[in-house]
Amino acid sequence: MANDDVLLSRRDFQLGLGAAVLATSLAPGLARAQGATSANLAMIGEPQSLDPMASTADLVSIIMQHVYESLYTFDADWKVQPMLAADIPTVSQDGKLYTIPLRQGVKLHNGRDMNAEDVVASLNRWLAMTARGKALTKDIASITAKDPATVEIALNNLQPALLAHLGLPSGFAAIMAKESIADNLVEFVGTGPYKFRERRPDQYVVLTKFDDYAPRSEAPSGYAGKREAKIAELRFIPAPNANTRVEGVVAGQYHFADQLPVESNKKVSTASGARAVLTMPYGFPYFPTNTKQGPMADVKVRQAFQMALNDEEILLAGFGDPQFFTLAAEHFPKGSPFHSEAGKDKYNRGDADGAKKLLAEAKYDGTPIRILNSKQYDFHNRMAMVMAEQMKAAGFEVKLDVVDWATLVQRRNDPALWDIYVTHSAFLPEPMLTPPQLGDGAPGWWKTPAKDAALAAFNGETDPAKRGALWGNVQQVIYDEVPYIRAGNFGALLGLSAKMKDFTPMPWPAFWNVELSA
Repeated sequence: MANDDVLLSRRDFQLGLGAAVLATSLAPGLARAQGATSANLAMIGEPQSLDPMASTADLVSIIMQHVYESLYTFDADWKVQPMLAADIPTVSQDGKLYTIPLRQGVKLHNGRDMNAEDVVASLNRWLAMTARGKALTKDIASITAKDPATVEIALNNLQPALLAHLGLPSGFAAIMAKESIADNLVEFVGTGPYKFRERRPDQYVVLTKFDDYAPRSEAPSGYAGKREAKIAELRFIPAPNANTRVEGVVAGQYHFADQLPVESNKKVSTASGARAVLTMPYGFPYFPTNTKQGPMADVKVRQAFQMALNDEEILLAGFGDPQFFTLAAEHFPKGSPFHSEAGKDKYNRGDADGAKKLLAEAKYDGTPIRILNSKQYDFHNRMAMVMAEQMKAAGFEVKLDVVDWATLVQRRNDPALWDIYVTHSAFLPEPMLTPPQLGDGAPGWWKTPAKDAALAAFNGETDPAKRGALWGNVQQVIYDEVPYIRAGNFGALLGLSAKMKDFTPMPWPAFWNVELSA
């Protein structure tokens, strides 16, 4: 992770927008949020939901991690630490019974104390709703309240990544008041340092400090430890135009601007009231394929897609300069227990003639391949355009479907509406956390005997050394069956107001423990 003071020079981004024009074009209600007690946070768009279990979209996770908390979370070294749990669980000798003590005196936003019944109801909802949860249902026999302060999770099968699953803030196992739970949430009642106040679609989501929040006592570290709401109000403002986010943070209208174009680094970093923060590596762009319906349901068509791609050209289109991305056939770097070169020969081929042969074998009939992408993440759209040209050269008919991010997140759930979509994920140290296609039911709907066998062996091994070696088998199946293509690694650029103090770059930016100067 980059430090707050890491500033890298990039090409000046010519925007041509004046601060005076910007001030009149920003989201309504922005002016009311000025001052050291309220932070204006420019996000890439409108969240399609505020339900943290209904979506794996980063936008939802970033906002709602301030409202909801999980039993466990990650510290700065990506080690699992307790959050609402009082401690790491006691595990039975056979590894199949986890006994989790809960913290006492933790207030929900409706005023009562959180208890084991809230945890059980929340986790059962998570198992039923999320891709990662659904993938765990065959391994989890039951979740029960042993007493008001203790939860037991009984397993059918060993699950070495269980605590990591419970801690990830994406499609996360949020603990909510049991009485607020519904198929579609209308009340957002959690335990976090901020509580939900108001949402005005296409204008803002407002969270306010929860005065009765019960913080942990440990020093802050990553997402773990003490959380304190030092800013009275967080105002998350949709700013789908990247230029608006850049100009807004430079002009002082925004205290934070997410996912800025790499070309804007020089403009932001040389502004008197702003600074640029680069996190490198941040994550990886990837392209899920629709294995359920349409041309991509044929594995040979997917293999042709993979063979056609020159990932270096795609990354160069997305990020403009090799210092902001790295080619990486391996899904985990050297030094990781999961480092493997399995399938490396199928990465970054850029072989149009080889792809044409595979398409002929598949009897591809010229049905257009729909690439779903959004300009709200500008690098998604730029990569999609180059990808489309590479595919055309290999004999594919291609249609670029460019939509806003909320629409993309909605459409990707319908197999009739897309063949490939462009997205990205933060880099995480545990393979089963991302991408969600490794679980069950995620968009793409990848489900094959080879996947099941490789993952069963991987998830059934608790010895870290042996488990690391088994990841190579999973990576090989990914390259063979092409449920998604991982393009490489990239860095993320954020913009911060000079007034924002103690911000720590993380995959899902958090604003507890952050201060605003007057």
